[in-house]
Amino acid sequence: MGTNLIEIENIKKELASDLKKSSSLEGIDMLKTKYLGKQGKINILFKTLPIKTDPKLGKKINDLKDLIQTKLSEQLTTILTSDNKMSFDVSIPGTPMPRGSLHLISQAIEEIENIFVSLGFVRRRYPEVDTDWYYAEGLNIPKGHPARDDQETFYLDDNIVLTAHTSNGQLHEMELKKTPPIKMINIGKTYRRQIDTTHTPMFHQFEGLVIDKDINITHLLGVTEYFAKSYFGQDRHTRLRPHHFQFTEPSFEIDITCGVCSGSGMVEKTPCKVCKSGWLELGGAGMVHPNVIKNGGFNPEECSGFAFGWGVERVLMMKTGIPDIRLIYSDDIRFLNQF
Repeated sequence: MGTNLIEIENIKKELASDLKKSSSLEGIDMLKTKYLGKQGKINILFKTLPIKTDPKLGKKINDLKDLIQTKLSEQLTTILTSDNKMSFDVSIPGTPMPRGSLHLISQAIEEIENIFVSLGFVRRRYPEVDTDWYYAEGLNIPKGHPARDDQETFYLDDNIVLTAHTSNGQLHEMELKKTPPIKMINIGKTYRRQIDTTHTPMFHQFEGLVIDKDINITHLLGVTEYFAKSYFGQDRHTRLRPHHFQFTEPSFEIDITCGVCSGSGMVEKTPCKVCKSGWLELGGAGMVHPNVIKNGGFNPEECSGFAFGWGVERVLMMKTGIPDIRLIYSDDIRFLNQF
C-alpha cells in the first residue's frame, strides 16, 4: 500500500477513535472542524497529495470525506436520541418573540376611516404628485396666490407639484363619479416646506367631500360633531369659526373643546396651558365653492356640498397628548411601545 493510501487509512482509524470519545454536541462540532473545516484534515489532503496526477487518489479522498460526514451524522443522531441526554420539558414556555404592531399613523388612519365609513363615506386615495390644475387652479386658487408660494410647496416643475393638501381629490372624485351624490374620504400623504414641533415636510391628511342636492352647513356641523365625539370622546364638542379658503365659500376653521380643561379654559383656577381659551383648532372646512363644483364637471345650480381637510398627525397628537410631531416618526422603541 502506497504512502498516500496509508495516510488516508490512518485518518479513518483516528476518526474511529475520536468518535468513541465524543458524546456531546460540542464534541461533534469539534470533530467537524477537525476533519472538514477549512484547516481540517480533508482539505490538507487535497492540498498536499498529488491528486492532479493521480485521479484515483482524489476519489479516495472524496470517499473519505463522505465517510466522515456519514459517521458524524450517525454519532449526532445517537447523541440526540440517547436516554442519557438531558431531558427537555416541552411544557416550559419558550422565550417569547417581540411582537410588532401597526404604526401610530396606520392605527389613526384605520380608526378615522372606520368612523367615516360608518357614515356612508367611501375611502379613496388620490395622487400625491399631481398637476397644477388639480392642486391649485381647478380649486379656485389663481396664479400668484400665496398658497402657491414655492417656499411652502414642493414644485417639481411649473406644472407638477407634490400636493400640499388632499383637496385635489375633490376634482378627481367628481370626475370619477360624474354625477352626485358623493360621500368621499380621501386619506393620503401631503408635503410642505416646514419643520418644527408641530410640522414635518411630509404628513398625512384626510379630506372629506359631500356633494348632493340641498347640502348645507348643518350637514357639515353634524359630520364634524359625530367625528369629534367618535374619535375624541362623547364629552367633546365642536364649533365653526369664520375663515377664508379659496376652494370653499363660506369657509371655517373647526374648533374642538380642549380635553385638558373640558372646554372651560381653566385648570384649578389657572388658565389652561394647552388651549388658554377652552378650544383647540381641529382643521379647515367649508361649503364647496361653486367654481370648484363647476370645474369638477357638476352644475352648482343643481347641487351643493361641503368639504373638510384635517391632519392625521394633528388629531392624533390632540388625542394622545404627544408634544412633538417628530416623535411619531422616531425609531425609539420605548416611545412606540406605549401605543
